Amino acid sequence: MSRNGNERPDVPDSEVVPMVERRRFTAEEKLRIIEEADRCTEPGAIGALLRREGIYSSYLSRWRRARDRGQLTALGPQPRGPKPATDVELAREVARLRRENERLQERVDRAETIIEVQKKLSQLLGQSPEENESSGKQ
Repeated sequence: MSRNGNERPDVPDSEVVPMVERRRFTAEEKLRIIEEADRCTEPGAIGALLRREGIYSSYLSRWRRARDRGQLTALGPQPRGPKPATDVELAREVARLRRENERLQERVDRAETIIEVQKKLSQLLGQSPEENESSGKQ
């Protein structure tokens, strides 16, 4: 009998192996590992530390560079996705100005349409725009 209860050995095992969740290290864990690696003096001690912790040497290098640059926040978890607006008030002002710009552009478009209609009406009536201006002044 096979592991999954089938009597036929030629039937593949249908058990689904769960995916391993990605490890996430806190800033404290990263600093602890870095400090422990810095204390290693014997040959092969850092390799043993990396195997015991289950991490790659590139992680250790990256964490050390972040620590040396003083980026303690870089040692913590990094949020994914787009960066939030740095200044909420500035973002609100930009949104307000865009709405106002759209509203004013609509008014300009309407005014230009009215002017075009007036020009065409003047042409239909046989009057030149100069005659309309002079008759309006009298």
